[in-house]
Amino acid sequence: MSAARQTNLLDFVTVQHGEQKRKYTGEPYTVHLVAVAECAEANNLKFGYEIGLCHDLFEDTACTDQQLRTALEAYGYMTNEIDFILQGTWDLTDKFISADYPNFNRKQRKAMEVERLATISANSQSIKYCDLIDNTKSIVRHDRNFARVYLTEKANLLKVMNKGDQTLHELAVKNTLS
Repeated sequence: MSAARQTNLLDFVTVQHGEQKRKYTGEPYTVHLVAVAECAEANNLKFGYEIGLCHDLFEDTACTDQQLRTALEAYGYMTNEIDFILQGTWDLTDKFISADYPNFNRKQRKAMEVERLATISANSQSIKYCDLIDNTKSIVRHDRNFARVYLTEKANLLKVMNKGDQTLHELAVKNTLS
């Protein structure tokens, strides 16, 4: 992978997330995105760094598919690479959110999300494991009350989201046993 392309993408994602901060720590949100990206890259996931950086882009910012596509083109990514990165980003974007499903409670929405995540690609599932690993560390450290709910949800997710990298899957499962 080209370091310049990745640096440009990190700059783009940083601008898109603006002043967003990480819950509990107040760190810039990009700290989490880089942690996920580095985990994915360290485990040799296809465009793991890029998808890791972008995994919350459509969910947490006003960035559109077309804006990300245009940025990736400008940074020198080829069409097939862009399509792969966009698909991975959409795979990791929550679909069952309260704004779109106001008549469903959190438990119902999470159950629908679990079903969906069980069907995404092994590569995307592996990047999701990196996301879960990083989020779990923070939640367990800073919010023990919510951690009980969160860890149960993620343990249930990992039972069915099991097509990805097995080492990462095992680490994600281990973290839910905290």
